[in-house]
Amino acid sequence: MSERITLFVDVILPVPLSQEFTYRVPFEMNDFIGEYLRVIVPFGKGKLYTGIVTKIHREAPKLYQAKYVEYILDETPLITKRQYAFWKWMSEYYMAPIGDVMNAALPSNFKLASETKIAIHPDFDPGKSELSDREYLIVEALEIKDTLDLKEISEIVGIKTIQPLIKALLEKRIVLTLEEVSKKFTPKTGLFIVLQEDYRSDTVLNELFEQLAQKKTTQKQEQVILKILQLGGFHEGQVTPILRKSLEDQGCSLPAINTLEKQGILRTERLEISRIQNADQSKFEFPKLSPAQTDALHEIEAAFQEKETVLLQGITGSGKTEIYIELIRKVLDQGKQVLFLVPEIALTTQLIQRLSAYFGKKTGVYHSRFNSNERVEIWNKVLSNDPNQFRLVVGARSSIFLPFQDLGLVIVDEEHESSYKQQDLSPRYHARDMAIVLAHFFKTKTLLGSATPAIESFQNAREQKYGHVLLTERFSQVQLPEILCADMKEERRQKSLNGHFSKFLLENITETLRNQDQIILFQNRRGYTPIWTCEICGFSPNCINCDTTLNYHKQSNILKCHYCSYQTKPIGTCPACGSNRLKMLGFGTEKIEDDLSLLLPDVRIGRMDLDTTRNKNSHLELIRAFENREIDILIGTQMVAKGLDFDHVGLVGILDADLILNKTDFRAFERAFQLMTQVAGRSGRRNKRGKVIVQTGNPNHWVIQKVIEHDYDSFAINEVVERRNYHYPPFYKLIRFTLKHRDRDLVEAGALHFGKLLKEQFHERVLGPESPIISRIQNFYLKEIVLKIEHEAPQKRVKERLHELTDQFFSVPHFKPIRLITDVDPA
Repeated sequence: MSERITLFVDVILPVPLSQEFTYRVPFEMNDFIGEYLRVIVPFGKGKLYTGIVTKIHREAPKLYQAKYVEYILDETPLITKRQYAFWKWMSEYYMAPIGDVMNAALPSNFKLASETKIAIHPDFDPGKSELSDREYLIVEALEIKDTLDLKEISEIVGIKTIQPLIKALLEKRIVLTLEEVSKKFTPKTGLFIVLQEDYRSDTVLNELFEQLAQKKTTQKQEQVILKILQLGGFHEGQVTPILRKSLEDQGCSLPAINTLEKQGILRTERLEISRIQNADQSKFEFPKLSPAQTDALHEIEAAFQEKETVLLQGITGSGKTEIYIELIRKVLDQGKQVLFLVPEIALTTQLIQRLSAYFGKKTGVYHSRFNSNERVEIWNKVLSNDPNQFRLVVGARSSIFLPFQDLGLVIVDEEHESSYKQQDLSPRYHARDMAIVLAHFFKTKTLLGSATPAIESFQNAREQKYGHVLLTERFSQVQLPEILCADMKEERRQKSLNGHFSKFLLENITETLRNQDQIILFQNRRGYTPIWTCEICGFSPNCINCDTTLNYHKQSNILKCHYCSYQTKPIGTCPACGSNRLKMLGFGTEKIEDDLSLLLPDVRIGRMDLDTTRNKNSHLELIRAFENREIDILIGTQMVAKGLDFDHVGLVGILDADLILNKTDFRAFERAFQLMTQVAGRSGRRNKRGKVIVQTGNPNHWVIQKVIEHDYDSFAINEVVERRNYHYPPFYKLIRFTLKHRDRDLVEAGALHFGKLLKEQFHERVLGPESPIISRIQNFYLKEIVLKIEHEAPQKRVKERLHELTDQFFSVPHFKPIRLITDVDPA
């Protein structure tokens, strides 16, 4: 008889707590428990959570009595040992609870808890599904009440540990979690025709053809079967579903298909259609590199011999993507995985289609907008290390959490983009920096690519921490665009402005349209107008929840807050003085579209901003319409600056350069240079030089002059000097603390006390507390404190001391209700 051993496990739970919790393993589970498996455990009062086992040992906790593990959900590990080490590193660096890292990393279907709400899956067909008694009870209850949480389901079914049953229902696509419902993001599906099992042999098919050939009335049915075989529906014993619409497009008779279904020869199934149509790789030759691209590729490979990370600094239109493709091909040929990070999936459609065309089914896309079932499927495919699928993962920042097994290369495209930084939820990580760390865990290489690198990356390359490769000529010898300024002060003086358009810009727009070229107009503000104000008393309508003015949106005729989405009807008279002399100040993309349609009524105008791209495929439709020349002028926010490559853009107009230059942020000049350069790069692709018009009240501003000269290096060196002198990154690390509460006085008192604790330890390195520009958001008052730490300082000791000071702050009962947000390396 085997010895009875008492085992304990350390478990990460998806709750915002920094520690792991120890649970006791029931003796009958000893043979099945393992590291990195999911388990159901009790936590808190009557709640059950899904956690991940990180360690198995025999030491009982000393401070509390260990509760028992309720259930083991997996037979094989859900995450890898490397992943857990990566999570721990991220948790420590960003001062974020390990539970928050787990929450960010795992799709919601992996984290079922008592509070998880579920609903009936829209594709669920009761007539085709065999349900157990318990499953039937759950479905019946969900038909009466649209959503139920796991606690309610537990009471209906009469069992405590409900998660395994829900897991089975999710896998059968009978139910889905409420997170998926709220995202309103369902897989694209289509009707497919499949050959029935009895007809999947050459002998039976030959007999069927002989039978159908005997009668004229069955010739159309014969044509359907032939077409299915031609399209690969049955080949060498393998059955492939054929899209019903493609059969109809090929001239197959719909009645003939229906007849074959009734006879039991074919059947129709609704199946998911991939969002990326994987092209046959054999039809696409890999791009031929220019001499400059070939030299850059060789330099990158040589730099990888000495450096873990290489910065590829290539001007806009230089063909960085072709170099990426060649590097990816070589790594995939070695049988390894590649992670290709992009700032925003929605804005990189062209890139994904190209990669998919070259690498076919080996290309996978992963980002947070996919529903949980899709994310689970991709997770499992990456974890299984399938040699034929998902070898190249193209993803936004969340894809760094995937369970890679054999990562051979990480590419971060447009590495300067601020959207790589997670802003709202903990952990507030930067995907570029974490991609470098992830590559380090795999002892592999990282390639950063940008025309306008982040100052931190540029300085790391100057200090030879990174390899540095330059690509200074555009593909096919296309010239960089000519950049000119429209002096708005001078035009106002001469009264030559037409609304928000300078005479110079309008003349160039007219000339470009006459040449049958397209135009992009950039204004980094959406909506119609940011401020309504009374000419008599200066009153402006403000948000009731936030300390900011409401933006007017003409299409929906509402005043709207861009921070909390509060909205109200426009005012007709001033509520402060009764005057009806109200005027609009400033302009957004919607107003530009409106004004331009009056000036150029016969021109086709499109607008690309958050308001026009909320629907799933709206951004793609806009891009396609512009590519197909169905739009003459495209107006947009920074969306138009990212990842787009158009053949016929002759002019780019930057309508308000001062708006992006004059922000109160130490990165304002860097962001302005990057945005203006990236937008300018959309002009003059392919055969001729483009033109860029920058509207500004200060054409001699040194940043604008550097943009005109296409001189990133000189700009960056100036910025580096400023940053060194004023103690900003990359020479100092920043940690920003934000205190939030609905009581203004409590936040003030808390911020003063916490600031005092920090200053006693870190002295003049502490700035604040200060109110941010928007000092109240969603009825929460905010106070900020910034800590500057020398780059050479021992970061681990600093963060340990900060944790101690945070505990000391919350030891005062009066301050316990305050929420303290820690942001390491704020964007």
